[in-house]
Amino acid sequence: MKKKNLLLTALALLATAVGIVWAADHIDAPAVTSTTSDITDYYAFQSPDNPDNMVFVANLRGLMDPAATANARFDEQVMVEFNIDNTGDAVEDLVIQATFRDGKVQVYGPVMPMETGLISQVEPDGGRVEAEITQYNESAITGAGKGMKVFAGPRDDPFFFDFAQYSEIIAGNATSFNDPGSDTFAGTNVLSVVVEVPKSMLGSAATLNTWVESKRKI
Repeated sequence: MKKKNLLLTALALLATAVGIVWAADHIDAPAVTSTTSDITDYYAFQSPDNPDNMVFVANLRGLMDPAATANARFDEQVMVEFNIDNTGDAVEDLVIQATFRDGKVQVYGPVMPMETGLISQVEPDGGRVEAEITQYNESAITGAGKGMKVFAGPRDDPFFFDFAQYSEIIAGNATSFNDPGSDTFAGTNVLSVVVEVPKSMLGSAATLNTWVESKRKI
């Protein structure tokens, strides 16, 4: 198989195998802000419907208003790669990769990568699960296979942050956030990739380190 080299943008997060963890990076990465590879949020949590499954969520292209969302598309030159370290050495032992083509998302893995680090290639040996990309304002379309579920499409940005109050705190004009505060991201959307995976496919470790990357084909 011909290797497909990809360059890394980046977002990293340490996650546990149970509970919920998240990281946000809205407009904080100048090299990729406002590009098709800009990651805004990463979530990893135990499935609320099946405690034997883990869910991984990557959101891209944040702060889109409805007009922009209607025409937003996943970049076919960009891969979203979920990395899983189940040995505690901060090196990926498994990857789950999402690519986009002809209105569909193809998800590969979890599988041991042939290479680790900043350069990746598509790893077809772990099999593939595919789904139609859900279009704006449509009900979710999911794909399933190998015990996995996948989704890709536009969704309301779930991240809540009161940026105005944060600015007041930083400026010394306030000491705390308000309850409930004002949602700065209300009315904006993201392109979301969601993968639900049986825990049995992620190894036997009680704790996982996991992070997500967007990688551009070169």
